[in-house]
Amino acid sequence: MWYRMLLLSSLSVLPLTTSAELRHYVASLDQSQWKLLQNSPVACTLEHDIPSYGRAVFSSRAGKELNLQFTLDMWQKPDAVTDARLLSKAPMWRPGVMSRTITDLHYQKYFNGEVPKRAAWTMLNELERGMEPTFYYTDWNDKDSTVAVGLSSVNFRGEYADFKQCLANLLPYSFDDIAFTVLTYESGGAELTRSSKAQLARVQRYLKYDQEVELVLIDGYTDSFGGRSINQKVSEKRADAVKQLFVSEGIAANRIKAEGHGERRHVALNTSDSERERNRRVVIRITKPEE
Repeated sequence: MWYRMLLLSSLSVLPLTTSAELRHYVASLDQSQWKLLQNSPVACTLEHDIPSYGRAVFSSRAGKELNLQFTLDMWQKPDAVTDARLLSKAPMWRPGVMSRTITDLHYQKYFNGEVPKRAAWTMLNELERGMEPTFYYTDWNDKDSTVAVGLSSVNFRGEYADFKQCLANLLPYSFDDIAFTVLTYESGGAELTRSSKAQLARVQRYLKYDQEVELVLIDGYTDSFGGRSINQKVSEKRADAVKQLFVSEGIAANRIKAEGHGERRHVALNTSDSERERNRRVVIRITKPEE
């Protein structure tokens, strides 16, 4: 009874009464499992099943800044906009430890619950010290019923250590940073400029790890110096060289389309060295399925 009264007193933000039914979803000691499902330089995902409810997902992707997203993936999505409160509370085997509020939330209709970045980090910190982050909200189908959804800290620390190592190894650039890339060449051949070599290395490394990439389009171009037929062959050679580099890194050849366009589709005049350099280029475009 004292445990139930403590939970209710912590939820003054919600329209609860002492007669409200509380349905509590949380993994038991033998059910609680944390799994690092993605562990690569482009994505880290730590998941936890919540029996009879759904799953909790912490995720981060490669980027210039360290990011973190938490999603409460529900089997049954909200049927109405719903206010919720996220508390950190002690598990039942740690009586007397007071709960504290992490944040207040709004669940959107038909969407999973998401938590802001700062609060998501707080959830990880609380789990690491053995607490149980728990969401409370009024059931959108039954206003006299309150739902509590807890994340068990049992078996958390080992997988969390691996998750933190994964975060430390994420690439310092994102898909958006390499999805459209222009490589430029030195005059008269297949030698990339210094900056383009560095950018190509970034693209190459990203493609090696991101299994969600659907198609890579490679288009080669030249300036207007030399004969048109020769320039056409040079542009094709440049595009194919980039394709073969990607294939050597394990990207399936049927997911890469390379084409040379010769002198066509200039992006600058050909009256100066800098303008001609802009026209001597390979353009890489990378697509992924829309989320």
